[in-house]
Amino acid sequence: MTQYDDLRALFINCTLKRSPEPSNTQGLIDASSGILRTHGVAVDHIRAVDHDIAPGVWPDMTEHGWASDEWPVLQERVMAADILVLAGPIWLGDNSSVTKRVIERLYGNSGILNDAGQYAYYGRVGGCLITGNEDGIKHCAMNVLYSLQHLGYTIPPQADAGWIGEAGPGPSYLDPGSGGPDNDFTNRNTTFMTWNLLHLARMLKDSNGIPAQGNQRSAWDAGCRFDYQNPEYR
Repeated sequence: MTQYDDLRALFINCTLKRSPEPSNTQGLIDASSGILRTHGVAVDHIRAVDHDIAPGVWPDMTEHGWASDEWPVLQERVMAADILVLAGPIWLGDNSSVTKRVIERLYGNSGILNDAGQYAYYGRVGGCLITGNEDGIKHCAMNVLYSLQHLGYTIPPQADAGWIGEAGPGPSYLDPGSGGPDNDFTNRNTTFMTWNLLHLARMLKDSNGIPAQGNQRSAWDAGCRFDYQNPEYR
């Protein structure tokens, strides 16, 4: 039987609500993380809005005029994880401002290289969870998953899940009578997403990440072109 107890997962909750206020997004996170814990995965949670995360696209924004910035410490938890799931609500049909700030700060570290000379997020898998009471799950998921793969994360099949109520103002995921926690479509997609993250993380871990051929920034900078040939223009 496949073992997963050497894997680590990090869920970043991008709710606008500070602790200890209940988060509907956390309800869906708990459903996914419960599956991971069942198989021995070490699960970490960050509620981003509880931390002083400066805006910007550099690893440490205190070096760029900000008085404080907790992101460098949070980034250490990001790098310790084989699986990263960004989770957040829909506002005006789009991801929350907190989600966008987290993605910006992840981007700020994307130029760092690993020991193989690849971008640092290579060999890790990413997914997303979206909650809300208005349309926009697929739009929000497209933005998050595109961003993660662009930074170097590997995205498995069906790497997103979400829940929304009826279109227009209405109950949120954890509200009494919403039907959210009992929604079979959401529960199925959350389960499939979680297992796909597990399977791909296992595969990457066992193969020591993405092969370091044709994608090493350090080698490209040193002049290697990995069989690339400039076309001849006439």
